[in-house]
Amino acid sequence: MIYFDNAATTKPAESVIKAVCDCMENTFGNPSSLHTLGIRAQQIMDRARKNIASVLAVPPETVYFTSGATESSNLAIRGAAGTYGRRKKRVITTTVEHSSVKEAFNRLEEEGFEVIRISPRENGEFAPEDFIAAVDGNTFLISMMLVNNETGAVLPVKKVFNTVKRMNSEIITHCDAVQAFMKIPVKPNELKADLISMSAHKIYGPKGVGAIYVKKGIRLLKQNHGGKQENNMRGGTEAVPLIAGFGEAVEMLSGTFADRTEKLETLRRHFLEKTENMDGISVNSPENSVPYIVNISAVGFRSEIILHFLEEREIYISSGSACSKGAKSGVLGEFGISPELEDSALRISFSHENTTEQIDEFISALAEAQKRLKR
Repeated sequence: MIYFDNAATTKPAESVIKAVCDCMENTFGNPSSLHTLGIRAQQIMDRARKNIASVLAVPPETVYFTSGATESSNLAIRGAAGTYGRRKKRVITTTVEHSSVKEAFNRLEEEGFEVIRISPRENGEFAPEDFIAAVDGNTFLISMMLVNNETGAVLPVKKVFNTVKRMNSEIITHCDAVQAFMKIPVKPNELKADLISMSAHKIYGPKGVGAIYVKKGIRLLKQNHGGKQENNMRGGTEAVPLIAGFGEAVEMLSGTFADRTEKLETLRRHFLEKTENMDGISVNSPENSVPYIVNISAVGFRSEIILHFLEEREIYISSGSACSKGAKSGVLGEFGISPELEDSALRISFSHENTTEQIDEFISALAEAQKRLKR
């Protein structure tokens, strides 16, 4: 099996699986309970929280656990609207956000908020000045992803957020860092991000758990009502085994940034060199994209046809965002990709466990697909 769909989800690491199973078997207490089993469960959560906080370079008490990045982003956007959107009604985002962010803003718009959506320019890149120009006295929130999940493009979050904060420090800044966390440096203080969404299953952790960073002093309207868990930020008994796995994944990766980046850059270069001379292959990812994601188009072939041809050979890739269930998200079009190239787009997303030999096998299978399917 060759697995090149790591942007959709990663294979849980062995140490993560062990941490989850050990917690379920031996530390199954409710972390809100006052007895020993509850205290042990709380200690596991505390360790995971510290692991994440350490990577972000923030205090542990600013990290809250959720069911995943979708909940984190909804809590950030709707929670900020609930507290800061009572008088001010303008919010700013981009046209290339993940569906969890996009739909949260669509709902705000239905509720009467003014949603300004910034598009890339004709060259496919975002101009920070477009965001700055959209800020007015009625603006209370700006949200933009750090790494696009379909192309790997890096958005100018740092420049935009830093400028916005100099203009008006009261504007809340939210960053969807799902495809960036543990892959490139994510430091809230440097980004000037008040809120950051993260997910465990993109970094070899379990599905069903995520986290949100909330800067001290930022108030969010609670979205999950019930108990006072997570310092009254999110009601509901915490999924301690999944949190244990999340913490283990972060600890496992935290000392390997440089080595993983070097390997991924080698894989990306090898992939691009191999595809450069292939007929009918166009690269959609920009030069400034992260090495984990490469989006290409096999011109003349629908994405799904190529995808299933490769699947029969146990080579797994994607035609776009996993959350779109195969439907076009429109993101590639926003980046200036033509409809023809969008119809034939393939997303290849690597992990540090992939090899150049696997890339060679994929290239061979892709060439075979072009040849056989053309008939």
